[in-house]
Order: sequence, then C-alpha cells, then structure tokens
Amino acid sequence: MAPMLAALALLALISVSEQGPHEKRLLNSLLNSYNTLERPVANESEPLEVKFGLTLQQIIDVDEKNQLLITNIWLSLEWNDYNLRWNDSDYGGVKDLRITPNKLWKPDVLMYNSADEGFDGTYQTNVVVRNNGSCLYVPPGIFKSTCKIDITWFPFDDQHCDMKFGSWTYDGNQLDLVLKDEAGGDLSDFITNGEWYLIGMPGKKNTITYACCPEPYVDVTFTIMIRRRTLYYFFNLIVPCVLISSMALLGFTLPPDSGEKLTLGTYFNCIMFMVASSVVLTVVVLNYHHRTADIHEMPQWIKTVFLQWLPWILRMSRPGKKITRKTIMMSNRMRELELKERSSKSLLANVLDIDDDFRHVPPPPNSTASTGNLGPGTDFRRSFVRPSTMEDVGGGLGSHHRELHLILRELQFITARMKKADEEAELISDWKFAAMVVDRFCLFVFTLFTIIATVAVLLSAPHIIVQ
Repeated sequence: MAPMLAALALLALISVSEQGPHEKRLLNSLLNSYNTLERPVANESEPLEVKFGLTLQQIIDVDEKNQLLITNIWLSLEWNDYNLRWNDSDYGGVKDLRITPNKLWKPDVLMYNSADEGFDGTYQTNVVVRNNGSCLYVPPGIFKSTCKIDITWFPFDDQHCDMKFGSWTYDGNQLDLVLKDEAGGDLSDFITNGEWYLIGMPGKKNTITYACCPEPYVDVTFTIMIRRRTLYYFFNLIVPCVLISSMALLGFTLPPDSGEKLTLGTYFNCIMFMVASSVVLTVVVLNYHHRTADIHEMPQWIKTVFLQWLPWILRMSRPGKKITRKTIMMSNRMRELELKERSSKSLLANVLDIDDDFRHVPPPPNSTASTGNLGPGTDFRRSFVRPSTMEDVGGGLGSHHRELHLILRELQFITARMKKADEEAELISDWKFAAMVVDRFCLFVFTLFTIIATVAVLLSAPHIIVQ
C-alpha cells in the first residue's frame, strides 16, 4: 500500500504544478475585457511614460548618391499597462506572458525620416508582459533613413546621420517618450563595417511644437556618427596621384643640358593621352553593348568591320559561328543572292516568305469543287486556279477573294511579328559582339602603345644601365 500511496501523491503534485491551464485561464482573464484602443493609464490626465532605446547591429550601406543610410537595428520600447496586472500566486506562479502585439495596446512610435517603401521596416514580435504590468516590445528591422551626406572632404569625411523616432498620433501630454540609456544607442553587438568606422551613437530627447498642432510632440533622435576608412582610397587613389605629381616635379631637377626634360614630359603626355582615350573608348564599348533594336540600327560598315574582318584578324569567334575568310566571302555572296531572289519573287511570296513556284502548278481535275470551301487543310496553290465557267467567276471569285485577303492579312501579321522578334534578338546579339570586338581591339592597341612608348623613352636616354 505504501508504494501506491506514494504514486498517488506524486500524481497529485504533478497535476498541481502543471502550468498550461493556469496560463490559459490567465490569458482569458486579461484579454476578455481588454480594449486595444484604450491608452493604458490609471488617470487620463497624465501621460504614459515609454522608455525608448535601440541596439545598432550593422551598417548595411551608405548611399551617397541617394542620400540614404541602411541599417539593421533592434528597437526597445518599455511601458507599464495597468490593465495587465495579476497576482502570480492566483495563477499557478505564472509571472510573464508572450502576447502578439495586435491584441494589446502599443505605442505608435515610427521613424520620422524613413525612406522605406512601407515606411515602417520593423518585424512585429511578441510583447513580453510581466505580472506587475510592465510590457517589453523589441521589434527588429532593416531601417532605410534619409541622411544629408557631405562629401566635401572625401575620402577624409565624417558623416552624421540622424534617426528621429516619435509617436505619430500621441502628443507629449498623452505619451512621454524618454531615453532608456542617456549614453545613446547600444553598440555592444555592432558588426564592424569594412568601409565606415563607427565613432558613436548619442541620443537626445526633443520636445517640438509643430505648425500643424498646438500640442507639443516628443521625439528621441539618435545620431549615427561614422568616419570613412581611408586605407583603400589612400593606396588606390591618393598614393598614385602623389607619385605621378612627384615624378612631374622631379623633371625640374634635371639639368637643362641633359636633354631628358622634354623626353620625360613627352612620356607623361603619352600616358595621359592613353588614359583619356581609354575612357572615351570604354564609353563607346558600353554604348554598343547596351544598344537595342528599337533605338539603333546597325549600319552595313559596322557589320563588315566589327562582325567579320576585325574578329577574323583578332581570332575571335561566336558560339556556333566560326569566323574565317571563307565564311566572310560566303556570307557576302549569300547576301547578294538573297537580294536578287527577293527582287525576282512576287509580292505575295515576299510577304509570306514562301517559294514562288505555286503560280506554275497546273490546275487539278476538279477545280470547281475544290474551290468551294476553305478549311484547315486547304491547299493555297489550288485556290489560285483559273475558274472554268462564268458562274464560277461570278459566284466564287468574290468570296474567295475576301477569304484569301483575310488569311493573307493574318499570316502577314504573324510572320511580321515572328520576324521582328528574331531580328531584334539577333541585332542585340550583334551589338554585344561588336562591343566585345572593340574591347579586345583596344586591349591589343593600348598594350602595344604602352610598350612602344615605354621602350622609346627608355632607348632615348643616353645611359640606361649605370656602369
């Protein structure tokens, strides 16, 4: 009997400590009469204090062109809701709950200078509610904020980007927004950015009376202070410019009778000319690459030079198309034959892009019966035979003419659309290949120019090797 009594006592203890029914009962008790529109204060004449803070996780991007700052931030809002208080001993020791924000009142705090498409970029997480009525809401989000970026001292520039948060509808008499930490934002989990160094993130509370409303509105503004890392720009931009300038200045230290002042200046002029020319030709290559059939039509001389002869000289080829002297001559010959063939074909054959031999086919035996109806299997060559009687001429010619005219228009439209799509795709491919050819040609030309200019300058010196 003793083991049985011990087992029964254990089961009784387990049923008493079970938390599921107590939490369910507590949620029903709290939310049955809860109104999400009610500002949760005991006295409506007093403002509700909301502690606000944020944790900066990462600076994703600083867009200087569009004046935008994109960051990964966790917000932190804490307030006390007097409608969400309970005695934990009455509900099996349940001291806190996780409730979705759409079932509770929460402050409508938004970022005023948001540039996001949805304006609010936060993810709606649960609100942690404790038995004393305190509510903690920590929504993470990707924030896209406007920032006045000044690049006067680039690349030695500092940027100060403000993030202004405040209630959108509650004024300062109804909702008092205070800083959770006087030092500013939390930077303990910040991920280091490769381009920007984070100096600090101070916060400040402001009370402003806007022109629209007589009531004061409270906001909390955090300033993200960042400094551009100059190591990359120093070695890739500043050092080359300083070296080139120093080399130009060293030319004045050469004796006038050495004859090398003009040679060194000539070399610098050649290099500057090459750099300027490369920029211009790069623009030409990009222009060719992005051309479309709706805007540009490829002239015949570009086809001949950049699609045939120059690729053959540079030993370039297209997928499935090997470019040789023989293929170039055959292509030109086929183009001439195609032009002659089209000039000799009838109008209908050119429109439908079919052979012209149907005009010479002899009429079938039952021509009168065969021209009575047109169906899916109708032979168009038999529809053009000469009628044998005047009745056929009077009765069938008009209907056949109208039906053939409609069919011809539909076939002409479909054929034209298919041809246009194929021609546009082929033309775009030709422009891109022409851009590749120009790019490869510039590579060979500028490489040869650099080698020749360098060798010419070195050989013009009286003493290359110091003995």
